[in-house]
Amino acid sequence: MSTLPIATARQVRRAAVALVRADGRAFAVVLLLNGAAALLGLAGPWLLGRIIDLVTRARGTTTGEIDRLGLLLLGCAAAQILTNRQARYLAHKFGERAAARVREQLLDRVLALPASTAERAGAGDLTARGTADATAVGEALRDAAPELLVACAQALFILVALLVLSPLLGSCALLGVLMISLGARWYLRRAPAAYLADRAANADLAETLSATASGARTVDALGLQEQRLAAGRDALAAARRTRLGTLRLRLRFFAVINAAYTVPLVLVLPLGAVLVGNGTITLGAAVSAALFLRRLEDPLDTVVVLLESVQSSTAAYARVEGLAAPAEERPVVDAVPADDRIRVTGVRYAYPDGPDVLHGLDLDLTPGERLAVVGPSGSGKTTLGRLLAGIDRPRAGSVTVGGVPVAELSPERLRRQVVLVTQEHHVFLGTLRDNLRIAAPDAEDAALTAALDSVGWQHDLPDGLDTELGPAATVLDGARAQQLALARVILADPHTLILDEATALLDPTAARSTERALAATLTGRTVIAIAHRLHTAHDADRVAVLTQGRLTDLGPHETLLAADGPYARLWHTWRTE
Repeated sequence: MSTLPIATARQVRRAAVALVRADGRAFAVVLLLNGAAALLGLAGPWLLGRIIDLVTRARGTTTGEIDRLGLLLLGCAAAQILTNRQARYLAHKFGERAAARVREQLLDRVLALPASTAERAGAGDLTARGTADATAVGEALRDAAPELLVACAQALFILVALLVLSPLLGSCALLGVLMISLGARWYLRRAPAAYLADRAANADLAETLSATASGARTVDALGLQEQRLAAGRDALAAARRTRLGTLRLRLRFFAVINAAYTVPLVLVLPLGAVLVGNGTITLGAAVSAALFLRRLEDPLDTVVVLLESVQSSTAAYARVEGLAAPAEERPVVDAVPADDRIRVTGVRYAYPDGPDVLHGLDLDLTPGERLAVVGPSGSGKTTLGRLLAGIDRPRAGSVTVGGVPVAELSPERLRRQVVLVTQEHHVFLGTLRDNLRIAAPDAEDAALTAALDSVGWQHDLPDGLDTELGPAATVLDGARAQQLALARVILADPHTLILDEATALLDPTAARSTERALAATLTGRTVIAIAHRLHTAHDADRVAVLTQGRLTDLGPHETLLAADGPYARLWHTWRTE
């Protein structure tokens, strides 16, 4: 289940208001045009009623009067069509601009998420929020919102016209509106939770499918097909259950709506006949009222249908807007680190619901130092690297750079200060040049080539820097993808570089050559190398040995060998393997 928060109804309303204010003038024009179109729509039934009254009048009516009213009716209809068309056109432009702002905000927030938050959330939830949810919000802003504005304006003006024409007949329409309002109130109390559950279930389904697809080889190797199929069926059943829940809500609501359309019409026809019979209203007024009532169904029907879309898109917007919460909750220090000195003081760390994996670590790194962190598997090396990179926060103690807590630096400053490179790497769709410029957008081709040279890159791609990378183009193997990731690091030029088995996919000779080239290129920068291959430790200024979450050895390679302690035992074991 995702750990990312969901925005409250109040936060969603505030965000929606901010979107409208960002393009307030266009929104005001849309409202005015919709109002004008709704007013012009009232002319048809009223003018038709006037024509009927003139025709049924015993004497004094001329064909000229009827012709003028007919031409006026046609003119109003034409004006309504043009005004309505322009209103919809401008509303769609407004909606597209608003949708673009939502997507831009979403991208900014995803990129600003702390790495640990993104990891806990899972790829499925983030993917669902960035695709299905963002698309639903965009479609609502582009289509549902303009339609809803038009429908509400039309319904309001038709109700007013009915009440002015005949308060008694207008009360029949109000009865239908009251039935719809009560049904909508019942629906809206239940719909938000149902649609949020539906969105969450679909995100869990996406997460399950994504995990199964990405781990397909592991599933095959370990014979986990039945377990993954069972997990997929469970996720699919949950998604089906929540979807049927929203469907049941809609069916009950629509049953009330059908009754709300039928009852007023059944009442207005005999009541209108009685009022015409006793002379309270004219036949033309009764016909106009019936036409107004029939016309009222169209905007009300639009409102009812769009309620489903609005509820779904509101739930989607709550999930999209929820991405703002992790950034808001993350304390950000405005202070600039005094220098690049990293200090680890009394650090303890435990993963959720687990025991401490680091126990009171103390470590002081001099700027420009090359430190190798070694130790048995499970000793806490990777955890220490994540703390040094500001991805996780210590349970106790502190990790600072220049006196400032690393985990509290803003994402932009943190990325300039510390970069963590692991075995996990990603090749983006695009050219080799595009992949490199992610780290340095303004870098010239000469700088890109130099960075590749520093990591031992073989310049044998068919189109050089213009070579398209990706599944449908040139696919890089793991070793070359790792070199690409390291070249990006050189271009990013951070103050501190943390390498967590970053050359594990290279053969030992190439790995050592690459590490030495990196060290030469990053002269003056602090380099922390977490490694199993101890030749990395041999080349470092100091070596830190972790054993079961504790620092058991610290010093230069030769000094630690001479001391014949934990590091010496690791070294001799590694050399004899």
